[in-house]
Amino acid sequence: MHNQVIQCFERLFIKLRSVKDFIELIIGATFYFFEAFVRLLVQPARKDVEGEIVLITGAAHGIGKLIAEELGRLGVTLVLWDVNWEALEKTSKELRRMLDVRVYAYACDCSRRTEVYKVADLVKREVGDVSILVNNAGVVTGKYTFTEAPDNLVDRTLRVNAAAHFWTYKAFLPAMTARNHGHLVCIACHGGLFAMNGLADYCASKFAAIGFAESIALELLVLKREGIKTTIVCPYLINTTMFGGCQTNFMPAKLGIIFVNFFGGLDLMDRFRGIPVPTVSYKRPQRQRENSVLGET
Repeated sequence: MHNQVIQCFERLFIKLRSVKDFIELIIGATFYFFEAFVRLLVQPARKDVEGEIVLITGAAHGIGKLIAEELGRLGVTLVLWDVNWEALEKTSKELRRMLDVRVYAYACDCSRRTEVYKVADLVKREVGDVSILVNNAGVVTGKYTFTEAPDNLVDRTLRVNAAAHFWTYKAFLPAMTARNHGHLVCIACHGGLFAMNGLADYCASKFAAIGFAESIALELLVLKREGIKTTIVCPYLINTTMFGGCQTNFMPAKLGIIFVNFFGGLDLMDRFRGIPVPTVSYKRPQRQRENSVLGET
């Protein structure tokens, strides 16, 4: 009899807990739908980034360069990474002339884990702890079917577009976590939300980057690090050297792939003439080589 009473109370407790969870779900959903609606009408205040140390990967040209320019206007300290040292040096000089901010440039091949860690340590010593990390570096294999794509290019796409995010987070997130202050920005792509013809490895890498960034955001939420914000950006085709010659096709197709085809997802690579991978060999500047040697002694 005693056990039956206990089991009865246990079942009642489980039901009450289920009702409580359901009520919390309804209240939470209502609140967030209302919040989303309000934000359509009233834009939140822009983030104040003045004085922050911002690291941008793939900053020599394209989106990375534009991000650096815009953030520089807001008074941040810029830390620019790129595999192409000559182009990066040119960009950093332009930004120094244009903006009244500190600009630091470092050659770094983000596909190499040890290279990321080594240059990250150099940044910490010479500049300080990075408080805003913008993972922007990316490559695209080019106009191939998946089976025709060279293995080394597929491997590089996965390492630059996805794995590199792991190593930069490993390098800079601990300091943000300790201070409960920072911002992680993942520059992904619409190809990370739905598949496109001719971009199997690219889409896979962008899907991975988005999944990784979302998972880290949830991890920070559980750890109660509300001071660390996260942003995922999924732009459509942008007229940069990376996707030069790509076109969209606005003729709708059958249900199921109608939206993909509508935005040109099936044939956007047909006229590809962009730069599949950096055309320059990786070369670290002399100053950086000297600093690395000093740091290892």
